[in-house]
Amino acid sequence: MRDLLLIGGGHAHALILRKWGMQPQAGTRITVINPGPVAPYTGMLPGHIAGHYARAEMMIDLVRLGRFAGARVILGRAAGLDRTAQQVILHDGRRLRYDVASIDIGIASNLPDLAGFDDHAVAAKPLGGYAERWEDFVVTAPQTPHVVIIGAGVGGAELAMASAHRLQHSGRKPHITLLDRAATALPNIGAGARAALLAQLAHYNITLMTGVEPAQVCATGVTLTNGQTLPSDFTLSVAGAQPQAWLQDIGLGLHQGFVTVSPTLQSSDPLVFAVGDCAHMGYAPRPKAGVFAVRQAPVLFHNLRATLSGAPLRRYQPQRDYLKLISAGRNHAVADKLGLRLEGAWLWHWKDRIDRKFMAKFAEYPVMPAARPPKEAVQGLAEALGEKPLCGGCGAKVGGGTLAAALRRLPAPKRADVLSGPGDDAGIISLGKGQGVQVLTTDHLRAFTNDAALMARITAIHALGDIWAMGAQPQSALSQITLPRLGPDLQAEMLAEILTAAAEVFGAAGADILGGHSALGGELTIGFSITGLAQNPVRKAGAGPGAAIILTKPIGTGTILAAEMAATRLPDTLLGEVVTTCFASMLRPLATASEILAPHATAMTDVTGFGLAGHLLEMLTGASLGATIDLRAVPILPGAEALAAMGIASSIAPANRALCLGRINAPNTPRAALLYDPQTAGGLLAIVPQAQAQAQAVLSALQAAGEAAAIIGTVHPGPVMLRVAG
Repeated sequence: MRDLLLIGGGHAHALILRKWGMQPQAGTRITVINPGPVAPYTGMLPGHIAGHYARAEMMIDLVRLGRFAGARVILGRAAGLDRTAQQVILHDGRRLRYDVASIDIGIASNLPDLAGFDDHAVAAKPLGGYAERWEDFVVTAPQTPHVVIIGAGVGGAELAMASAHRLQHSGRKPHITLLDRAATALPNIGAGARAALLAQLAHYNITLMTGVEPAQVCATGVTLTNGQTLPSDFTLSVAGAQPQAWLQDIGLGLHQGFVTVSPTLQSSDPLVFAVGDCAHMGYAPRPKAGVFAVRQAPVLFHNLRATLSGAPLRRYQPQRDYLKLISAGRNHAVADKLGLRLEGAWLWHWKDRIDRKFMAKFAEYPVMPAARPPKEAVQGLAEALGEKPLCGGCGAKVGGGTLAAALRRLPAPKRADVLSGPGDDAGIISLGKGQGVQVLTTDHLRAFTNDAALMARITAIHALGDIWAMGAQPQSALSQITLPRLGPDLQAEMLAEILTAAAEVFGAAGADILGGHSALGGELTIGFSITGLAQNPVRKAGAGPGAAIILTKPIGTGTILAAEMAATRLPDTLLGEVVTTCFASMLRPLATASEILAPHATAMTDVTGFGLAGHLLEMLTGASLGATIDLRAVPILPGAEALAAMGIASSIAPANRALCLGRINAPNTPRAALLYDPQTAGGLLAIVPQAQAQAQAVLSALQAAGEAAAIIGTVHPGPVMLRVAG
């Protein structure tokens, strides 16, 4: 297997990933690195600023796209390239190997040498931060806002008109100033288009200042080199194209900081390609424009595969001229072609159709045919396999009823030093009188992400949950890792990634990895057997009537992971951002919550595969008590309820629901469905007495420590029944 590494989620790379999903190359592992889970489409930015498009409409969801392409999606920012070792270096120090790499990271328009810029202004590129800052400004802007835009090229004029339209449409009276140090604004377009754009700027009463240069930016204005100060509530730079700084130090041939490429789109290193605005076509120089990145994509797709397979490469020849469609705030656009003056609403609608057609490529992906059982398969095979693929994480767990039936056949412990058998979160072994106990647990997860290091971190935190749920201190861990079939070099790399990431988690928890076992199999599975130490372990069955029920993390991971696995499109929301928030929740260890809860909780467990309802019923059954929870008080991960309303659920959810039958009274709503959702690296579920406001004090301590904790209900006398209100 060989590694193809796409650095950046630019337009060309997005198109590569889409085509890769329909035409993968056998033996190639493809990875995309990007700072965030979504990437903006530049063509729609002015329309978004003007209010014509919602944010979700102009963003390419790289997580969904990566799932369709079968790619690893690594959320990180490239900081260097070790071409000798063939590794990309990320900002956090992580290294990712490549056999072939491609760079598509766009440009920046910040002004690092302008005093006060970083603190009081925003750059139009990268686009994500600008779009978010603008949306916040639109909400809080004064009635007569002042906006200063540095850079009076086409991009600056387009964003000035978009800003004016949006602010006017909100009932405000903006004062917008567009400035440039050049003597002439809009220098690089035809006479007709320039005249039309100048007329549109005048239509919006935008002040155009040329031959001036900013000297300083402060919170309330921009001071020019001539001493004049312009009031500004929002200062934006669209001044030229700045290359990413790290490109200077990687030893590739550059032109003014941009990677010089040949007609095959290769840099001076034939294993490193570059496309889009970060590249300079030395053989045919062109201005920075998204149209070139889009048209480079088919050639790049072929050449990347050809380099990996040894086939001949193709040449990319950019067109000499192209039609520029420039939006003018409202539903009006100007065309730049052959020096003619063309403008009107019809051009805006034409541009709108072009942009929407491009983004439609990333809305719904072609459905690849699923494997079906052969015609002569035994009866019931299709039903046993199920309609949906098996989920990862705790969604792949054996159902609670099946597990209980198997555990009933186990004999009771016979050793005097074994204090508990199946049923608690961990086995408890006496260390001798007055020496406390050792708790022992094991857990493993079927991978739900192609990022092995991320999977290792989440698995380690998940496995430690049983130790923390008993109020114990982690002591040691043994790993059990099944790698997918890879070549020896990739096996060693993946194993090292997993162990390094896991060691960081266990080390922070105070435990050591002592070794373990590894094997090859059909897919990546990571597990850990862990010991911990405690004086008085907190067990599941200590609940008492009147006590409060505290949950320390939001639920919904199973539903979100099922949606990600299916590349589900979530209306008006970006699934990639939902998944990223879900990962962040899973990556939060339970150590702090355990330390706060253990001295007060009479019963505690971690919420994992059987869902909140299933694990709470385990606690109630052990104490022969009932409980009432307020569904409105249960913290839910963003996007989980909307996905549940779409019918998305983990493959174990039906078994979890069946496990609760006859013991739960709950509404039939999407939010209630999440009570049966299996949690991976879920929160602690603790029973804390309410006497003398003890539970409220514990909750306050948890929240002060940054935990997303809530009191979700109350325990009451039996029979065993979970009542769900709200």
